[in-house]
Amino acid sequence: MEWFTAPDYWLSRLLLQRGLAALYLVAFLAAVRQFRPLLGERGLLPVPRFLARASFRESPSLFHAYYSDRFFAGCAWAGCAVSAALLAGADSLLPLWAGIALWLVPWALYLSIVNVGQTWYAFGWETLLLEVGFLAAFLGNDEVAPPVVVLFLLRWVLFRVEFGAGLIKLRGDACWRKLTCLYHHHETQPMPGPLSWFFHHLPKPLHRVEVAANHFTQLVVPVLLFTPQPVASAAAALMILTQLWLILSGNFSWLNWITVVLALSALRLPADPPPVSAAPLWYEVLVLAVGVVLVALSSRPVLNMVSRRQVMNRSFDPLRLVNTYGAFGSVSRVRYEVVIEGTADEHPGEDGDWREYEFHGKPGDPRRWPRQFAPYHLRLDWLMWFAALSPAYAGEWFGRLVEKLLEDDRDTLRLLRRSPFPPGAPPRFVRARLFRYRFTTWRELRETGACWERTYVRDFLRPTRLGTSR
Repeated sequence: MEWFTAPDYWLSRLLLQRGLAALYLVAFLAAVRQFRPLLGERGLLPVPRFLARASFRESPSLFHAYYSDRFFAGCAWAGCAVSAALLAGADSLLPLWAGIALWLVPWALYLSIVNVGQTWYAFGWETLLLEVGFLAAFLGNDEVAPPVVVLFLLRWVLFRVEFGAGLIKLRGDACWRKLTCLYHHHETQPMPGPLSWFFHHLPKPLHRVEVAANHFTQLVVPVLLFTPQPVASAAAALMILTQLWLILSGNFSWLNWITVVLALSALRLPADPPPVSAAPLWYEVLVLAVGVVLVALSSRPVLNMVSRRQVMNRSFDPLRLVNTYGAFGSVSRVRYEVVIEGTADEHPGEDGDWREYEFHGKPGDPRRWPRQFAPYHLRLDWLMWFAALSPAYAGEWFGRLVEKLLEDDRDTLRLLRRSPFPPGAPPRFVRARLFRYRFTTWRELRETGACWERTYVRDFLRPTRLGTSR
């Protein structure tokens, strides 16, 4: 079938697959480095405890068959190895069927991790990586030209990501409709980046232009993805420019990067296609069957997207093949941060020798400038932002975190930038206090060198020692 393939998109496929392999590699490296203190047998939310109450049908995962920290590490390292091989182009050296199978390996491994990851993996970009990763397996390799059906389905994912995010904004916070959300967002976003302070201090009229441009990019431009070329390419290029702007303004894990990768599916790049063979019949049947299944599974995400009660970042099937997305349906006006401190004093007082634990990406010391971490995902730092919004977000794991700090647990301390206590000499008491943070003004920055100004609000957790009831 001549219509089945689109040879002009061979370079777009190449860049998309290599970019996706790089994001898989980042995701698996994050799992390698963080799983033991977060999800391990002695972690904050242990996988074995989750598996005891969740069935395979609810959360398909290799770990239902067997779990140990060593086996989890082996799966994560295997994901790193396969992702690195795909990044180097190993799929192009294999027969078509073997290339498809190789692409399904990181998808199956990462699905197994996400489905036992609980709150640490409850982010939209986790399911987005899985949905795009599954589709990428059927894009083929150098033997055949990219299938039109898969390219269409990738654009369909991109449409849902952008259009869903645009709708949730219009239906959510009134500041999106008033074009004022960016008066606050750069300061109150989960993890500011090194340029967020400067973005925050842009003139307010420019912030209003940013919001208006965002609405146009998310509510109008996605429709143009399904128009003829070169309009579709222009729409994809505009989305890529918008995502690069967002990448500069904050740390949103790989959400923006995978959106850039997705946009490549609609970008027809000027390059002569290499000679390829005709697509075999079994491949055409397989791709069409996958397309039919995914279109059928799209009904619930579509109904959610058009509903007045639209929800963000929800999976409707346990394999996470077709999902609904959205981001920042509401924007915080004030930034709160939970600051964790410890003391070696036997009888700690309010003015005792309290020392602050430092996190990698979460604001702490007002003089420490934010750093760039995305596309790497600091899971504990992100959950600490949610904990500051409401203690309910921390109910499952915060008490365990405090216990681990009191126990001087090495794995847990590796999640932090710095512990104020030397190894082997943990604090006797740990407390947590809630502070209000705001970006300093230009004058305050020049006078103090601090990018943040913080004000004590209240206790989040009173001084606690081992053996104290949670």
